[in-house]
Amino acid sequence: MIPRYARPEMTAIWEPAAKFRIWYEIEAHACDAQADLGVIPRKNAMAVWQARDVKFDIDRIEEIEAVTKHDVIAFLTHLAEIIGNEEARFVHQGMTSSDVLDTAFNIQLVRAADILLADMDGLLTVLKARAMEHKLTLRIGRSHGIHAEPVTMGLTFARFYAEMDRNRNRLEQARAEVATGAISGAVGTFANIAPDVEAHVCDKLGLRPEPISTQVIPRDRHAMFFATLGVVASSIENIAVEIRHMQRTEVLEAEEVFSKGQKGSSAMPHKRNPVLAENLTGLARLVRMAVVPAMENVALWHERDISHSSVERMIGPDVTVTLDFALSRLTGVIENLVIYPDNMITNMNKFRGLIHSQRVLLALTRTGISREEAYHLVQRNATKVWEEGKDFKAELLADAEVVAALSPAEIEANFDLGYHTKYVDTIFARVFGPT
Repeated sequence: MIPRYARPEMTAIWEPAAKFRIWYEIEAHACDAQADLGVIPRKNAMAVWQARDVKFDIDRIEEIEAVTKHDVIAFLTHLAEIIGNEEARFVHQGMTSSDVLDTAFNIQLVRAADILLADMDGLLTVLKARAMEHKLTLRIGRSHGIHAEPVTMGLTFARFYAEMDRNRNRLEQARAEVATGAISGAVGTFANIAPDVEAHVCDKLGLRPEPISTQVIPRDRHAMFFATLGVVASSIENIAVEIRHMQRTEVLEAEEVFSKGQKGSSAMPHKRNPVLAENLTGLARLVRMAVVPAMENVALWHERDISHSSVERMIGPDVTVTLDFALSRLTGVIENLVIYPDNMITNMNKFRGLIHSQRVLLALTRTGISREEAYHLVQRNATKVWEEGKDFKAELLADAEVVAALSPAEIEANFDLGYHTKYVDTIFARVFGPT
């Protein structure tokens, strides 16, 4: 987690002060519930809330931890210093460290997910706007990097919108998956603390009680969460790669906005590179990097071990901070992307009508010619375009076998670009709903 790729709202979730504040709220709410049950005196529960507005001394907690070698004990010791040892006597009653650590970690993930969902809403807004703007802006579709048939720039934006919309739904599910808390005590049996305490704490903190925990919340939940973030990152890269392709000099159908004073290269003053999209590809790799460790965290020894702990201390902040930044950056790239419709038409016409080969093939088959023979007739004329720079329509019109099956007017009719956009409205209605 470095400042270059971090935004303050997300990083704040993972700051030590925020973490300790969550720990404190867990402990304070647990004391309230224990007092309600008559397990601890009400005055002791009330005393814990004396620290409600206290700024915890992080340096002091770290100083204590240097001796105790235990972060939760260090925090509890510091809390006792604030409210008094007698008043703090029943703090953490019947609880284990994982009750605090796991519940707090899930709260942080939920809060991070809320920011990411808002990020995705912003991205979806600009994708939809650009899709509508370029709904009928023709460009060539490509398969294997080779010209295929016409599509529109609006359809390109629309498919990215649909993909991100699916990702948003996935992230909502992932958020729900980790929105659980556990206050079940050592090995999760509630032997020393009543389930009512867990229910109270979870209710106050916006979580659901974990149906069954051991000494930890099951890590399959977290594996699903981080796997979802990995999918979102892959979709970011999918869009970024398309932008990088469109900005290639030989293509130049779109490019990242090049701001006043911006420099593309220290050596070549003419350069305008897709640096933001390339950066997004790199950031996506970092997010996906966390997926396998998160899955490996699922297998823990018996009721718990801490092999997952070091992993989560790193991937929790690093991945959510990185993805937050990436989504924000991608939103800006899409919103300001410069589109070149004239270049799209120029590229589409580069091979002099070849993109209409399927229409001619289908027209020939409708005359009674076998598909194999029709394919042969079309391909032999297309080959002349590839290899000799001929014009596809002219070659068809000069081919006696083709003209014997199709009149010149029928051949001409198969070169209408509008043919390829007749169902754009239908596709848009599927993606965006009726307008």
